[in-house]
Amino acid sequence: MPFLIALAVLIIELTPAHFIYTGPLLTAVPALAAVTMAPGRTALAVALALAVSVTTATYNQAWGTLQVYTNFLALALVSVAGFITSGAVRAYRRSELDQVRRIAVAAQEVILRPVPERLGPVRAASLCLAAGTGAQVGGDLYEAVQTRYGVRMMVGDVRGKGLNAMRAVAVALGAFRVVAYYEDDLVAVMNHCAAALRREAAVPGAYPEEARMEGFTTALIAQVPNDEPVVQLVNRGHPPPLALHEGRTRALVPASPLPPLGLEDLLAASREKPESYPLVPGDRLLLYTDGVIEARNPDNDFFPLPEVMESIGSSPMPQEFLEQLHEALIRHTGGHLADDVAMILADRLDGESGTPVI
Repeated sequence: MPFLIALAVLIIELTPAHFIYTGPLLTAVPALAAVTMAPGRTALAVALALAVSVTTATYNQAWGTLQVYTNFLALALVSVAGFITSGAVRAYRRSELDQVRRIAVAAQEVILRPVPERLGPVRAASLCLAAGTGAQVGGDLYEAVQTRYGVRMMVGDVRGKGLNAMRAVAVALGAFRVVAYYEDDLVAVMNHCAAALRREAAVPGAYPEEARMEGFTTALIAQVPNDEPVVQLVNRGHPPPLALHEGRTRALVPASPLPPLGLEDLLAASREKPESYPLVPGDRLLLYTDGVIEARNPDNDFFPLPEVMESIGSSPMPQEFLEQLHEALIRHTGGHLADDVAMILADRLDGESGTPVI
C-alpha cells in the first residue's frame, strides 16, 4: 500500500490532475510502511517518498514555495516518528512471542521427557530440537522404557503443528507408556496406540474437521530384547532407523511398508509379527523423525545422515554423539531448521543391567 500511494501521487503530480493537494497522501507513505513493513523496506518507502517529492517539485517548478518545504518537513517528522514507533512495536511483539515460545517449549518438555542413560541392555540418549516456526509446537514424539520384554522405544511424527498436534502426541505416548509394560506382542502395542488416536479423534469437538479428516501419525516402535542380539521393529510409515555396525550404517527398511496411524483404511492386512534385524553388542541404533533427513542446505541438498553417522563413529558416548550430530545438522542448514527434530540413540551393550519395570 505505501508504494501504491507513492505511485498514485506521482501520477497525479505529472498529469493535469496536479491541482489536487497530495502532501497528506505522500506523508502517509512512511507512516504506513513503519507499521506494516520491516526496517529495510520502511527505509525504501521513505526514500521513494522523498524521490517523488523532489521529482514533483522539480516538474512543477515549485522550489522556493512554502508548500514544498512544508511537505518535506512533514515527511521528515512522520518518518522519524514512524521509525521510533515501529521499533517499540517490534520490541513488544518480540517480547510477547518469546514468552509464548517459552510456554510452548515448557509444555512440550512436560510431555517429552529425556530418556534414561541406561535401560537394561542398552545405553541411550535423546534429543529434541524445535524448528524456528514461531510459537507453534511440533508433533514429534519419542519415548524409551525398560520392560520385562526388553527395552522398548517409540518415535513418531504427528501431521501438523500446534495444540492439535500436541494433543495427538500426548494420546499416542500415553497409550505407549501404559501398554508397553504388559503387552508382550509388539504389533499389539502399536495397535493400542492407533486405537487410542482413533478414540480421541472420535470425541466431538476434540479436533477441527480438517485435522480429523486429514490427520495421521507416522510411528516406529523398536524392541531390544534382554537375551537376543537383535532389534525388533514395527514401522507404520516412519523413516527407517539406522544401525551403525563396525563403522558402516545400514537402514532397517521394512520388507512391506505399512501406512501411518490414522490411515488404517489403506492397510490390506495386519502384520502378525514384528520384523527382526541383527543388533550385536557394540552396534548403535538411531531412531529419528523426518526433520533430520529432510533438512536442506542453501543448495537444497538433503542432510546426509548415514555419512554423518559414520564420520562420528562409535567412540563418543550417546549424548555426545547426538550433540555432534546436532552440530552437523546446524552447519548443514545454516542454523535454520525447517521442521522439528527428535532422535533416540541406543547402544547395544554386552550384558543387562538394572531391573525391568513390571
